[in-house]
Amino acid sequence: MSRPPRRVPERKRPDKRRRKRANGGDGVEFKTPLESSLAQATRAESDVSAQPSPEVLLRLYSEMVRLRTLDERMMTLQRQGRVGFYGACTGQEAATLASAIALEPSDWIFPALREAGAMLLRGFPLVPYLSQVFGNSGDETKGRQMPSHMASRRVNQVSWSSCIGTQLPQAVGAAMAAKLRGDRAVVAAYMGDGATSSADFHVALNFAGVFKPPVVFVCQNNHWAISVPTAKQTASESIAIKSVAYGFPGVKVDGNDAIAVYGAMKEAVDRARSGGGPTLLECETYRIGAHSSSDDPTRYRDEREVELWRKRDPIERLRARLDEDRIWSDKQDEELRARVLDEVNAAIAEAERKPDPPREGLFDDVYSNLPWFLREQRDELLASPPVPRPDAKKIAGN
Repeated sequence: MSRPPRRVPERKRPDKRRRKRANGGDGVEFKTPLESSLAQATRAESDVSAQPSPEVLLRLYSEMVRLRTLDERMMTLQRQGRVGFYGACTGQEAATLASAIALEPSDWIFPALREAGAMLLRGFPLVPYLSQVFGNSGDETKGRQMPSHMASRRVNQVSWSSCIGTQLPQAVGAAMAAKLRGDRAVVAAYMGDGATSSADFHVALNFAGVFKPPVVFVCQNNHWAISVPTAKQTASESIAIKSVAYGFPGVKVDGNDAIAVYGAMKEAVDRARSGGGPTLLECETYRIGAHSSSDDPTRYRDEREVELWRKRDPIERLRARLDEDRIWSDKQDEELRARVLDEVNAAIAEAERKPDPPREGLFDDVYSNLPWFLREQRDELLASPPVPRPDAKKIAGN
């Protein structure tokens, strides 16, 4: 005969009068550790003190305009059949670039889909960046990765997987390594709102909360994990508040306000670098376009919602701030946009002309000494004539 379940007696919370008495009866309300953490996890951006200099604002605006221009052109190329896949950042430029510009060159980025533009911000050349999308010989990763999965050691940006959330424990591990080595580097671990439902998210936050490595988790909450809205992703009042359970602060900011994003990220990075441990930064933003070139968002979301967020365009909001500070003009803006378009078009033309990676490269970078059976396969491959790549421009023209 089974025993009835044992009931755990419920602990009563002290009322406000008891909590005031515990603090000396001076009328100041005592807060439990949980309540203090909750207050910390829901700080408004007005609490953030770090402000970017005019030089940083101008550079940030220029990079945001370039990324928007690049994304528009590359989505057009994908529709023409000239590239196979592309993931744009449209509408999320502030969350991506204003957070990345708060990092130092020695810091590391573990990205998700929307953070490739951070490489350009950190000085990565545009032609090899685009060559990755074309998958040709100009690609540093030798055409082996899926398009829009850019990475480069020279700007400390790690390759990522389309498996959601896997980069987060890896980022914590890299931050732990920096801590053990006495390195002052900070690691930025990016994710979308959908990744907060993955097991890796919780593993990473738990490890970071316990060991306090110099890592900043940045969640771009763009309201849609492909076709799943955030309301069906979590019952929490925010994503930032999830940090409370793991013992470190979380901050939610307007992700379309570049200055707010920069301030919150700079504070979190400085805290991590000084030994204060991790932070979870939630940037509330919106994905204006499709999840990727393979997606049709009209099948699952209301266009009126999109139009509402178009009015909160992060580029236009930063432009308004530059106008307010009298450090930008209409003439400068026209010149910037024309220059950026020329730069992007020239880089596309140069990248698209590059040949395919050599076929024998398929067998490189796995074994130091190639096994006999792979040598046979390589010889058989090289003995056959190469298949010419179709001319995408002619296909698009037809």
